[in-house]
Amino acid sequence: MQAPVHHIIGFASILRERRLPVPGTVLARLNQKVSPGDVIAEAVWGREHILLNVAQALGVSPAAADRLIKCKADDHLAASTEIAVGKGLFPRSVVAPREGRVIVAGDGQVLMAVGETKLELRAGISGTVVEIIQNRGAVIQTAGALVQGVWGNGRIDSGLLVNLVEQTDGTLTAGRLDVSMRGFVVLGGMVKDAETLKAAGELPVRGLILSSLYPSLIQLAREMRYPILVTDGFGPLPMNSAAYKLLSTNVKREVTVNAEARDRYSGACPEVIISLPTAPTTAPPALREEQTFAPGLQVRMRRPPSLGMIGSITAIKPGLTTLPSGLRAPAAEVKLENGETVVAPLINLEVVG
Repeated sequence: MQAPVHHIIGFASILRERRLPVPGTVLARLNQKVSPGDVIAEAVWGREHILLNVAQALGVSPAAADRLIKCKADDHLAASTEIAVGKGLFPRSVVAPREGRVIVAGDGQVLMAVGETKLELRAGISGTVVEIIQNRGAVIQTAGALVQGVWGNGRIDSGLLVNLVEQTDGTLTAGRLDVSMRGFVVLGGMVKDAETLKAAGELPVRGLILSSLYPSLIQLAREMRYPILVTDGFGPLPMNSAAYKLLSTNVKREVTVNAEARDRYSGACPEVIISLPTAPTTAPPALREEQTFAPGLQVRMRRPPSLGMIGSITAIKPGLTTLPSGLRAPAAEVKLENGETVVAPLINLEVVG
């Protein structure tokens, strides 16, 4: 049976696609070395759209309106610019209600984007541009450590990593955050109150890496302007030992917190990337997205009562195993890091690596 892989790996070759949400101009060049803050593409994005029904306003057919329309796609119009004028002694006219750009004109209508702003796409990680995505962005390759999470608030930023928890089950509070944390990515534990998230935003920090977040804080976390990544889940959950060990041993290194939403269709996943220096002769291993369950593999438990715990498969049970719930499913014996051996259905396991 194929196993999903949850990447917590100390050194690998990492390829990441950085893409604009709308077509734009790619500034990056092939084989260019980039840093997290480098702008690799930009676009002009309209925050609002206005649809003008020219045919209806002039009282003519769509085909007749098309002959009267004076603008075309990509034209920039000032407010009150005449878009079309009808015929007759007292002709009616259609003007641009606001300054904006014409998205499309035709079939008797004009669609405008207004309130436009410049959208900049930053590299997000240190690495090398290995592919250009026309009008959209680029693919960047780096070598380093990778820790994937289970939830993110949709933000991305980078900075030096600092650790504020001494154990995997630590709690981050507002009192632990002071001005010395400004501009850092903070490795915290669980967060239980809104004051902690707000205090981090007031400094501001460059990101929070948390073991868990109380469910009542999800909406507030989405509103924060810095990235928040959760490694293990919601409620009072400690950080899994593999993630904590890897992150806590890389303090004072530059890390990128890409707290993008998890998407099983595209493969997007919230993650922390730590770019590491490599020797010219060192070829980092490629990431493996799938593995086959087998004895010896390190796995992470995906369901209670051992949620988040790390262990290793000691045996794959033959056929179907009857579980305490009464269900029968493929299962494995797993020796957890605390020495306990449990039988878990394969669907509740993910390979760590």
